[in-house]
Amino acid sequence: MNRKLLLTGPIYRARRSRLIAKSIDIGLVTLGAIFYYPMGLILGVIYLCVADSLYDGQSIGKRFMGFGVVSLIDGSPCSAWQSFIRNLPFTLPLGFLVFPFWGWFIAGVFALPLAAMEVYFLFRGDTAHRLGDIMADTTVIANDGTRLDLRKSKGSWFDTPPVPLQ
Repeated sequence: MNRKLLLTGPIYRARRSRLIAKSIDIGLVTLGAIFYYPMGLILGVIYLCVADSLYDGQSIGKRFMGFGVVSLIDGSPCSAWQSFIRNLPFTLPLGFLVFPFWGWFIAGVFALPLAAMEVYFLFRGDTAHRLGDIMADTTVIANDGTRLDLRKSKGSWFDTPPVPLQ
């Protein structure tokens, strides 16, 4: 049995699950944009800006898939500002779609490279942080017992005293 396959299998599935969670969020925005253009698109972009700060760091897609976003600074759930920063690669091109023709062209020019960079960082990076995570200093964690422990700790992760070497 290939040992490397056993070690990378769960990590690959987690990355793919994160991609599905983001696809759910963007799918909701797309449905709103199709049926209620342009107001549905504007509300969808606003939703994406704050999505990761809802439900203690969970957007609708992440809540469905069992993930949450936390700050790497102190371990607290993602703030609205961090959510805005981490979703810029998606909201920036989507914002241009409000303006017919030239906005659509500009959105297409920006959306493809930014989406490609997001997927590249997610699947090829050692830490599985996408571009938005790097910009906002956040990470995505599974919503399990570990998350409960992070919520209980109010201090910074770096404030714990070092363990002495024996």
